[in-house]
Formats: sequence, structure tokens, C-alpha cells
Amino acid sequence: MLIGEVARRSGVSTRMLRHYDSLGLVRPTGRTVGGYREYSAEDIRRIFHVESLRSLGLSLRQIGRALEDPAFAPSTLVADLIRRTEDRLKREQELLERLRTVDASAPFGWQEVLRIVELLHGLNSPDAARRQQTVLAPTEDVPVPAELLAGAVLAESDPNVAGALRWALARAGGGGVASVASGVYSADVEIRRRAVLAIAEMSGDEATTVLADALGDSDPSVRKHAALALGSRGATAAVPILVGMVVDGTNDVDAAEVLGTLSVDPECADRIMRALVDELAAHTADSAVRIRLTQALAEMPANLAQGVLRQLAHDDDRSVALIASALVGG
Repeated sequence: MLIGEVARRSGVSTRMLRHYDSLGLVRPTGRTVGGYREYSAEDIRRIFHVESLRSLGLSLRQIGRALEDPAFAPSTLVADLIRRTEDRLKREQELLERLRTVDASAPFGWQEVLRIVELLHGLNSPDAARRQQTVLAPTEDVPVPAELLAGAVLAESDPNVAGALRWALARAGGGGVASVASGVYSADVEIRRRAVLAIAEMSGDEATTVLADALGDSDPSVRKHAALALGSRGATAAVPILVGMVVDGTNDVDAAEVLGTLSVDPECADRIMRALVDELAAHTADSAVRIRLTQALAEMPANLAQGVLRQLAHDDDRSVALIASALVGG
């Protein structure tokens, strides 16, 4: 079969067929009397092999090796193709996210677009100091989109940068809670924790609602961060977790202070006192727990706590008795 007929049937141009010939990929086995290339059925099958491998993204050099080297392992080639394809898709996904971020900021001109791109590069820097500087640097009258800050907050592992991002997100205006709320429902516990810490610094009913959902999280640290934030807002649903924090010794001072704030409501104060007294009764042999519970009583209204503290001043545990005596005397 002559080259023109092969090109018509295979869809490979005559120019490419000649290129294959020059590289030694597909050399026609015959020549006509006039010197024209003549392809056999085996040659045509090889053309289709080359085209199939090209469709997978192989270079012509890789194809030549695959077809000629008996020791060539297809699995190695396929694994390399998978890696390169994954890298390409990752780059394209990153580009797509950048474009979405720029679009979400509704830029009015190229100056704003360039500013957002600059922010993206800064927030994606491998250097934590640069990421933090990007957040805290002047914005040149171009507000940082809440969506951009939210994405950075949920991905940030450096505590200093994370704190700066939460500060910026809390001041980003409307949409801050909505942009980061999805993180509270993530399968990744670290993302949920970062989301709760960010929302804890935001005000409004929407933030309170999302934090209330986080009280039921499967992870103790997420629940505790949510409880501290909600308790500070007067949400009594946080009381059991806050009392548990005093018992466990996890941010117990912060938890006790929030319980004291909640005790401004007489009904809630009674509830908190019952919980603290019950825990004292349940931990008669654990000095450290009883000390923390005794100290927490100091945050409660004096008319409710003094009676319990007077009893504890005669506690069998000398440390508890001394602390209670000092608190009663104060």
C-alpha cells in the first residue's frame, strides 16, 4: 500500500509518516519500481501501535523504546505516565482555583486582578514568614476575598500564620462565616479544628449556629474549642463540655472563666454548681481534679459557692482544704 493510501486509511498525515520513517519508528518494508514507499499489513499495524501510544502522552523516543526493547517494562511506563498526568491535573486544578478566586473577587480592572494573583502567590508560598507577611501587609485598597482567606485558613498548619489569617478573615466583612463553614463538616479533623477556631473569632447568629453544630463533633479538641466560643456568647449548651474541660485539665482555667460568665444567669448558675459538686463527689480520690474543681468554684457567684467552699476547707485532701480556705477568706 502506498503512502497516500496509508495516510487516508490511518488518518496519519504523509508528513508524519515520513517523519516516522526518518526516526526509524515505522519504515515501510518495500519500495515500488519508482522508489515510492510501500507499506505491508505489518507496517500498518505498527503505525496504529505508534498512534495508540502517542494517545497516552508518550514521546516518540519513548514509543521507539517501547516497541524495540524486549526488556522494556510497560508497568514502569504506565506508572510514569500516571505520575505526570497527576502532576498536570494538579497544576490545572490549582489554576482553576486561582481563576475562581479572581472571579469571586469581581475585579473592576487589571490592577485588582494582579493584586489578587499576588496575594495567591504569597499565601501559597512554602515560607511561613512570607505567608504571614502577605496577610498583614497593606492591601492597596484591594480587599482580600473572604473565599481566598478561608481556603488559606483551612490549609494553614503554622500557628502564627493561622492566627493572622483568622484575624484577617474576621475582618473581611460579610461572607466570612459562610466561606469557612464547610470546614466544620470536613472528614479531616484538622480542617474542622481550624474552621472552628476561625469561626470562634467571628460574630453573629450564623457563627453561633455553626459552632453549635461543632459541639457534637467526634473529636474532643473540636468540641472544646466550640464550647469555649459558645460559652463566651452565653450559650448554656456548652456547660457540660466546659465542666468536662475543668475535670480533664484541658484549658481548665479558660473553661472556668467562661462558666463564671455563664453563671450571671441564676438558672444556669444553679446548673453549673450542681455539675461541679457532682464532679467533686465523683472524684474523691483524684487530688488534681478536685483542686481544679475547687478553683473553678471561685468563678461562681459567692452566694452559691461559699457554702461548698467552706465544706471543702475541711476536706481530707490538704491541698484542696488549703485552696478552699484561701478562697473563703478572700
